[in-house]
Amino acid sequence: MHNRLRIVVLHRLSHHPAMKTAVKKWVVLLAACAASTTSAFAAGYQVFVTNERSGNVTVIDGGDFSVAATIAVGKRPRGIHASSDGKTVYIALSGTPIEAPPQIDANGNPVFEKKKGGDEDDASADKAADGIGILNIAAKKLTGKLSAGSDPEEFALSKDGRRIYISNEDTKTASVISIAGAKLEHIIPVGGEPEGVTATPDGKQFYVTCEAGGDIYVIDTASYKAVANFKVKGRPRNVAFMRSGVGFIPSESAGELNIIDGVQAKVMKTITLPSGSRPMRAILSPDEKRLYVSNGRAGTISVLDTQSYELLDTIKVGTRPWGIGVSPDGKFLFSANGPSNDVSVVDLSMKKELMRIKTGASPWGIAIISR
Repeated sequence: MHNRLRIVVLHRLSHHPAMKTAVKKWVVLLAACAASTTSAFAAGYQVFVTNERSGNVTVIDGGDFSVAATIAVGKRPRGIHASSDGKTVYIALSGTPIEAPPQIDANGNPVFEKKKGGDEDDASADKAADGIGILNIAAKKLTGKLSAGSDPEEFALSKDGRRIYISNEDTKTASVISIAGAKLEHIIPVGGEPEGVTATPDGKQFYVTCEAGGDIYVIDTASYKAVANFKVKGRPRNVAFMRSGVGFIPSESAGELNIIDGVQAKVMKTITLPSGSRPMRAILSPDEKRLYVSNGRAGTISVLDTQSYELLDTIKVGTRPWGIGVSPDGKFLFSANGPSNDVSVVDLSMKKELMRIKTGASPWGIAIISR
């Protein structure tokens, strides 16, 4: 058992009157023993969590799972990704009010209610709040904001790190911005409710998943035009690409995982996930041998083999896990549990949730940055 887990367990036991004195001695001893090994490990990585309702980011230390900082960033932080040099975290911010999830029809498809005046005419939206926030990791401070079109939800960095590809949820578009020039360069029409954005491994294209109709758009990064379009079942959330070009797209409403050929832009196989699954996010292990899928309302994480596509495990976590991340060493998984305002820590070798860490309100996205 890891020293950090022993300390957590003993801390809980210390509340029992008969165990209090003995356990306190063990906690002190273990903490001392762990100090020499944990200090180096603690510097290994940090977990950055966007909190959609409280407008801030929780920073968790990867060594002892303590909250290292809480940083105010602006309205509705959702998508979050780090620069390749590990110095900057980019955060999608939006002034569009939060809405409840849509109702689901008998076939598991979302029923969207059309707003009066069109999707773009929400009088209560604060468009000045929209943008991509720039967070300096060393200073733990928001240092600027890039114009990113209307209601940015998710995004991806270009392979060279010079541009950001963004989904603009309320305008059925994707945007491209230059980081150095702080300039909005392209606006590309896509389908309804665009959400997930992922660059292909070679950087020549990026994919945009659209919730409303299940459309997947493939955008060329030279011409910035859609070069392909195909469909999956309702509410596709993101794409996770292997270096080989094979991709994985979760369809939330259908409880399915789509395996795609990223070169040919087509679905190769569709897998039905365990009953009750509402898959939200798919990510790969560092060695690409495992795929992890957060199952939303099911409160679980599915673990799949990336070669056989076999379901290996289902791990219970917190309430409605959304964003997930895996530590650089592949040992731990973190899930953002929106309704319960916490992050689950999963030991992947034990295939078990170790603990939950309190965050701000409605944790949404996770980015893990090596130090």
